[in-house]
Amino acid sequence: MAKYRAHLPQIDGGFYASDGGMETTFIFHDGMELPHFASFVMVDDEEGRDRLLVYYRRYLDIARKHRTGFILDTPTWRANPDWGAKLGYDAAALHRVNLASIELLLPLRDKYEEPGRPIVISGAIGPRGDGYKAGNMNAAEAEDYHGAQIRSFATSEADMVAAYTLTNIDEAIGVARAAAASNMPCAISFTVETDGRLVTGRSLQDAIETTDAATGGSPAYYMINCAHPTHFAGALDANSGWTRRIGGLRANASRMSHAELDESETLDAGDPLDLGERYRVLLRDMPEIRIVGGCCGTDHRHVAAICEACVPAA
Repeated sequence: MAKYRAHLPQIDGGFYASDGGMETTFIFHDGMELPHFASFVMVDDEEGRDRLLVYYRRYLDIARKHRTGFILDTPTWRANPDWGAKLGYDAAALHRVNLASIELLLPLRDKYEEPGRPIVISGAIGPRGDGYKAGNMNAAEAEDYHGAQIRSFATSEADMVAAYTLTNIDEAIGVARAAAASNMPCAISFTVETDGRLVTGRSLQDAIETTDAATGGSPAYYMINCAHPTHFAGALDANSGWTRRIGGLRANASRMSHAELDESETLDAGDPLDLGERYRVLLRDMPEIRIVGGCCGTDHRHVAAICEACVPAA
């Protein structure tokens, strides 16, 4: 039985940390090879599971130190049919690994959760294509495509699902509809370019308002990830209703564009303290943002700096 699926505690406020850039940490810091940027394959062997547990514990220790809740996402951003096929995973294998990823996290919750500081287990979903490029599915195709992974999580003890690095509004609508059909709370996280707009050219306001209108407002909240705060801060209006639908941030460490990051052979880890300060300023004006973490180039140092900067004011 999922512990928080009936009512997500982060909806009621409080402060929640999450992890950083999982794939960039394993590739650039740990020297691992992750074919197609897929960390879910690590769930399938003992060494990989051990590495994942070490990774998660770093962040859970930070949350415990700062007495925050935690959003514990699975390593399944790439565990969907197209990426799975490239890695030799058919539908049955993807179902198995999605379930196994939830099972991996349950003992961590048992160990780290404390009264008043919930740990929410979230099934992570990624785009059908590349998180830096525009997808071309319509909403019905996206609902069918992502429905399989969401149904897998619905049969597990996952509390919710969260779709990250979405660049296409129709894909977001499809994910939200598939989640609603499986009675799974969901978060929708868009990524933007350096101009604060989706790669399709549409604004964040358009993305959130259109998704809400097409789904009856079914997403529990929205997030922004895989972009530096300097890319999207100017696009946010703290007094607008659509902005108040944004409940979380998982920013990149680097100010580089997606095209530049895609071509880079080295990691730009940016400045953790500067990133923390930028989060503090954003959260000062947008108290609805209660979930913080990182994306590409960030690691436990960045999340620690964000918590240092933001938790006292939370």
